[in-house]
Amino acid sequence: MAPLNVTHGLVLGLFLALPWLGRSEWLPWGAEALFLIGGFQLRLADRRWNARNGALDWISHIRMAPARLMPWGAMVIVAIIAHRPQDAQAIGLAAIVSELLLYPASVRLMRQTTRPVTAAFLLMLVGALGVIDTGDARLAFAFMAGIATGILWLRGPDGDIRMTVSAVISVAFAIGSTIAFPQILPFALPLIAVGATMALAHLSTLRRRPMPWQWDGAVSSRFRRAPRPLASPPS
Repeated sequence: MAPLNVTHGLVLGLFLALPWLGRSEWLPWGAEALFLIGGFQLRLADRRWNARNGALDWISHIRMAPARLMPWGAMVIVAIIAHRPQDAQAIGLAAIVSELLLYPASVRLMRQTTRPVTAAFLLMLVGALGVIDTGDARLAFAFMAGIATGILWLRGPDGDIRMTVSAVISVAFAIGSTIAFPQILPFALPLIAVGATMALAHLSTLRRRPMPWQWDGAVSSRFRRAPRPLASPPS
């Protein structure tokens, strides 16, 4: 998923540069967006839950957790550099809980859910994000929203232009509502992140319309000309 991966990397790089840009107050919003995108990316990349049952999937997931915790560790270090210890503590705690507990539990509980049920659960998470004020709980809920977004995307038709347009419209609506009513930013930001993630995921899998092979009848132009005969040596 090139567009989504590039966007994820850009958001992470911007987050790491916020202290040097003088925008340390944006760290909580950037962390929330990264947790949501991270949950989505993890669900799309992880296929162990489709092949195993019981404790093996938990053990396999935990064994691979240290490598996935490295970006979260970098975010914690940046928050410490920005003199925001509360944000650093919230990011570290939410990352550990999300990777080792919330992700395995969420995937197991939502393994057989239908698309409407997953969409309803995602809307509940987005609504909860607008109410929760605690930093670590908000980040954990953002991670769960990313997981639900990934499951919703896996349940639906990938590369559907109508779903892409719907996601883009939802992002535009949320941005416009935030500009008109700034007080709804805690509700609008998760909706913007979910819509943008879905739109980028669909853009990554858009399929071109198949073009049937056509023959124009120009047979002679499709054959390579025979090499010219060599000139006979002079007698």
